[in-house]
Amino acid sequence: MSHAFSPGHRAPDVDLRNAVPADADDVAHLLAELGYPCDLDDASERISAILANERQALVLARREGAVCGLVALDFMYYLPLGTTTCRVTALVVTPSAQGQGIGRHLLKEAERRARGGGAARIELTSGTQRVEAHAFYRACGYSDSSVRFVKPLGSA
Repeated sequence: MSHAFSPGHRAPDVDLRNAVPADADDVAHLLAELGYPCDLDDASERISAILANERQALVLARREGAVCGLVALDFMYYLPLGTTTCRVTALVVTPSAQGQGIGRHLLKEAERRARGGGAARIELTSGTQRVEAHAFYRACGYSDSSVRFVKPLGSA
């Protein structure tokens, strides 16, 4: 397992670890919180797909034994810069755990793994409606950089 996919230092009250298929229920719940509902089987398949791809990671945050957040990462070669970029593809903290530093802790872990995986930069996208999330990302040192355009291609 590469350095980018192993847990770093842990906060005293938050445990970070890679997700496994047995975490499907928690992952399904967190994705629903983010606005992307899926069932248990779907969540298990998604976790398995990430585990099968050495360029991706899914990290869960637990506090007092309960899952309270996740961050998903995708490492990709970025042609315009000629280097690797790490993209945060999902970041969510349960409403009851928001404002307690868990999201910031997950982002710090994402940044640590990005550096460890040789990424020259880290990026994320966020829906225009997520105004509070945008303020959070700015407070964590992220800046607006581009506009993303999306075109659905149907089921794949």
